[in-house]
Amino acid sequence: MYTRRTYKFSELAIWTRFDTLRILIIITGWVLAYFLLDIKWLQIPWTPIALIGTAVAFIVGFQNNATYDRIWEARKIWGGIVNTSRSFGMFIQDMVNNEHATKKLSDKELHNEVKTLTYRHIAWMTALRHAMRAQKQWETTVNQKTNQEWGIRPPERLTTLAEDLNPYLSKKDMEDIMGKDNTQTALLYQQSHHLRRLKDSGLIWEFAYLELEGVLKDLFDLQGKSERIKNFPYPRQFATLNHWFMWILLMFLPLALVPQFMEIGANLSDSYPAIGKIFIWFSIPVYTAVGWVFHTMERIGRTGDNPFEGTSNDVPISTIARGIEIDLRQNLGENKEDIPPQFEAKYNVQF
Repeated sequence: MYTRRTYKFSELAIWTRFDTLRILIIITGWVLAYFLLDIKWLQIPWTPIALIGTAVAFIVGFQNNATYDRIWEARKIWGGIVNTSRSFGMFIQDMVNNEHATKKLSDKELHNEVKTLTYRHIAWMTALRHAMRAQKQWETTVNQKTNQEWGIRPPERLTTLAEDLNPYLSKKDMEDIMGKDNTQTALLYQQSHHLRRLKDSGLIWEFAYLELEGVLKDLFDLQGKSERIKNFPYPRQFATLNHWFMWILLMFLPLALVPQFMEIGANLSDSYPAIGKIFIWFSIPVYTAVGWVFHTMERIGRTGDNPFEGTSNDVPISTIARGIEIDLRQNLGENKEDIPPQFEAKYNVQF
């Protein structure tokens, strides 16, 4: 997530420079052809250009709206994970006690039970964010040169899942979950089994057990919603139409724009001969500006299709998960020195 109020124009110009260069090559080639060759007959009226432009604006606008909806839904899902995690941490601290226990535990033993549940929840968030960062074949934004030039990667690309889970789980739990395809689901199963054991021993009252199981169900729902966005891309047919409609517009636009500038230059030649002769060249910056706007709108839509991919415009799930971990561990009474710090934002980007 980019945290400045706006991108700098220089950043945007660098990010789109290869696209801008392609647009410049297209229009410069057409201007040279019209200027040096006798092809004044090769032109089309503005009506079909306007129709194509309207279609492109419509479908690009549709894509950008859909992309924003995907990003905003992903943010709401992880906001739900924040709230549910805090509730879970509060519940287990108050609901795990000796009130109905068949065998009383010491305060330290009770604390260890709460700590195990809390750490396993942190492990669940860690496994979920790793799963959300796993690259799908349609997620190609992070591979683009102008995105890689930032030189930053999300934390999940710098460590393995096992390395991140090891501080929170016992050896037995690690052996159990690492053989599963869906690690985060396996961790919620472990939580449920643990709660059941505590309920059977009387350390959790039955009604409290039902409440905690309800929280696990909410976590399953939030996990499933997050996985739905991750595993189902923006429909490829719409993404394909956006791309080709935009390029059809950019390829046909010079056939109307350049002759229009030639005509204006011819009208100016009587009064301003020097300006009239070179006026056709003014079509280059005009076309470049129009092409840049359409192409950048389409590219922004593509960039935001996958809100968990790990680019500067995605939902900062690593930062969110680490923030929850800090809250939970501080409320366990741990020292700040023992709690990992928040992930550092680099180049005004949170991951």
